[in-house]
Amino acid sequence: MNVLVPLPFVLLLLGAALTMISRRRAAWLRVLAPLAVAASLAAACGLMAAVSRDGVIAVQMGGWAAPLGITLVADRLSALLLVVSIGVLLAIMLHAVAEGAGGTSETEPGVFYPAYLTLTAGVALIFLAGDLFNLFVAFEIMLASSYVLMTLTPTAERIQAGMTYTVVSLMSSILFLASIGLTYAAAGTVNLADLSEHVANLPEGTRTALGLLFLVVFGIKGAIAPMHLWLPDSYPAALTRVTAVFAALLTKAAIYALIRVETLVFPQEQVSWIMLVLAAATMLVGTLGALTHDDIHRVFSFILVGHIGYMLFGLGLFSIAGLTGAILYLVHHIVVQAALFLVSDLMQGRTGETSLRRLGGLAQMSSFIAVLFFIPAMSVSGMPPSSGFIAKLALFQAGLGEDRVIAFVVTGVAVLASLLTLMAMSRIWTLGFWRPRPEEAGEPPAAASYTRASTRLMGTVTAVLVVGGLLIAVFAGPLSSWSSMAAADLLDPTAYRNAVTQGGAP
Repeated sequence: MNVLVPLPFVLLLLGAALTMISRRRAAWLRVLAPLAVAASLAAACGLMAAVSRDGVIAVQMGGWAAPLGITLVADRLSALLLVVSIGVLLAIMLHAVAEGAGGTSETEPGVFYPAYLTLTAGVALIFLAGDLFNLFVAFEIMLASSYVLMTLTPTAERIQAGMTYTVVSLMSSILFLASIGLTYAAAGTVNLADLSEHVANLPEGTRTALGLLFLVVFGIKGAIAPMHLWLPDSYPAALTRVTAVFAALLTKAAIYALIRVETLVFPQEQVSWIMLVLAAATMLVGTLGALTHDDIHRVFSFILVGHIGYMLFGLGLFSIAGLTGAILYLVHHIVVQAALFLVSDLMQGRTGETSLRRLGGLAQMSSFIAVLFFIPAMSVSGMPPSSGFIAKLALFQAGLGEDRVIAFVVTGVAVLASLLTLMAMSRIWTLGFWRPRPEEAGEPPAAASYTRASTRLMGTVTAVLVVGGLLIAVFAGPLSSWSSMAAADLLDPTAYRNAVTQGGAP
């Protein structure tokens, strides 16, 4: 079963190489790329089954024993997120194929699919990396590909947004590398399992300083307030299918890394209150920002920022209940956020607009799109019995179960943020779906831009993602049980440490 650990990453990287070789054959690209992601998803499912049966699985690449070599580790958390993430990436890939990606410009056929697969490989490696340096490498693989995807079919707006995104990402990467160097200087290792033992012997001030450094690094990459300002200006400028990938996974990968590092390497309560304060600020800043904008992509981007706060809230509690809620929220938000952006692409395809000032009449144009929007919109708002309600309920119970005043306060802020999200979603529903289309908007310019077969496939893929969000609620029991076991593993890393130091196979 050890071969399954690197397989999802290797298959995606191989797929990226094959699509680069075939970059001048658009028809080949539209077959090779989805096949590579589907094969990686099958490998990830096999890995999840192996983890369920055998527990934590560690592999030492090249046969070098830990902590010297490259270690890849799969546990309950990484296996779950790997399956969910690659599944969502496959859906977005099929949506892109239906939309005509690779054939809309002269440059895109040789760029989109290799960059997309390389980004997907970077995401897979983030979930599997067992040391800080290769975690850094995985982020760079993901981010280098995202720089390319951000500026596809370039416009002045996209170039400017791409520059902002690139500068912020490079700054956070430099800080990340500096933090790794300081950690190595203090502990003499960068292997996560080895660090979990060595960092415990460092002075308390050193541990706290290093923990805060990584909080800042992943706070920038994960768009935690007040380090979030780059995201609402960057994501909406990209192609919608690209923004769907960014919103679903780039920030979630950073939150995963923050959860992994802060629980495995720096499990201390000194930074707990800081995380809770940042969580509350992120919820309020994001959801309030969503109410002030007219472009639906900017609204969704601010909601994305606000809901990062829920995941940070669960981590800041440093309890099994809190981490269980954070894991549930990660899974829910990866699926629902991607579904929202794909629905917005369908809305834009019917109307040619993303501005709420010029949208209208969508409920009459297409009841199918109206239903596809309504379900994830209510889910992200936390309305019962959606997956968002279940994830938020788990977080609320965890917060109210604490004996700290700050936990009660942040729980109240989380409830308020849910109401603000509902207001933002209701505003889009009222202006975009219920009211008649404004006369000044004119005829929908993009209504005939897709063939009927393409439109049907795009709608089908989006519907599958929406149904996926519903299935999270249907299977909330088994998912909560899995998440609870993953949370317990995070707070007691003995199995993780033993798998790396004693059971890691070449």
